[in-house]
Amino acid sequence: MKITVLRYSSDTDSTLGIVFINGKFQCYSLEDEFREVKVKGETRIPKGVYTLGVQENLTPLTKKYLDRHDFFERHLHVKNVPNFTGIYIHLGNTDEHTDGCLLLGNEVNNNRIKAGRLNDSVSAYKEFYLKVYPEAKKGNCTIEYIDHA
Repeated sequence: MKITVLRYSSDTDSTLGIVFINGKFQCYSLEDEFREVKVKGETRIPKGVYTLGVQENLTPLTKKYLDRHDFFERHLHVKNVPNFTGIYIHLGNTDEHTDGCLLLGNEVNNNRIKAGRLNDSVSAYKEFYLKVYPEAKKGNCTIEYIDHA
């Protein structure tokens, strides 16, 4: 399974994108902004192709999701990102929720007018997760980040 994140708009706080699964539109995304020099928790990961797997460790965030979402097992984990650790795909609405991770939503605003924001994150995440998690668990997923912003 191939996940593609097409980054189309970036400002000083966030990056908006479109997410595809095997070439078909799935939802929108939000990440932190681009920086030449990484700032922990405030920088999007570099463009490129990465393995999308499952975080087997029971982290505090994983425990929180297990308590709140009956469909959830473990976090989808973007692996082998140079100079980054703990990069997940998860719920959230603004750059304050991301720390370098990829957030998903069914609605998005235009971050050229005001700060980037996603809405309807829970349903977007659940639909994505239920499609992708079984393949990621088997080791059959990649995720490509493409910069057009």
